[in-house]
Amino acid sequence: MTEFCWPMRVYIEDTDAGGIVYYANYLKFMERARTELMRTLGYGKPALFDGLQLVVHELNIKYHSPALLDDELKVSAELTKIGRVTFLMSQTVHRGDSLLVEGEVKVACLDALTKKPAAMPAPMYQKLKGLLG
Repeated sequence: MTEFCWPMRVYIEDTDAGGIVYYANYLKFMERARTELMRTLGYGKPALFDGLQLVVHELNIKYHSPALLDDELKVSAELTKIGRVTFLMSQTVHRGDSLLVEGEVKVACLDALTKKPAAMPAPMYQKLKGLLG
């Protein structure tokens, strides 16, 4: 799959007292890119699932360099592995050609009522699997 990229700008609300992006905000940026990728597949948040939820199950992140106030960033999401209940995405945050942050996010599908693992619907699984090429 070609990675999905979501452009964004750093606002004052994203920064700490030193004017750099607060480390936890990169998780928000990555969430937005994953959400927009799912939206392109027809799964926007309001109508995402019928009785199911997607939740972050595991996260590994590495910080290379800080983003600053007013920077234009490119946040990517690329599906690298899929199962019936979980999928793995590789994600990056770039400023121009500079890699700022990279991470892997494992997302799990849960039953919305019981909060227990549940297989994703077949149409969603097929659309996601199609991203692997």
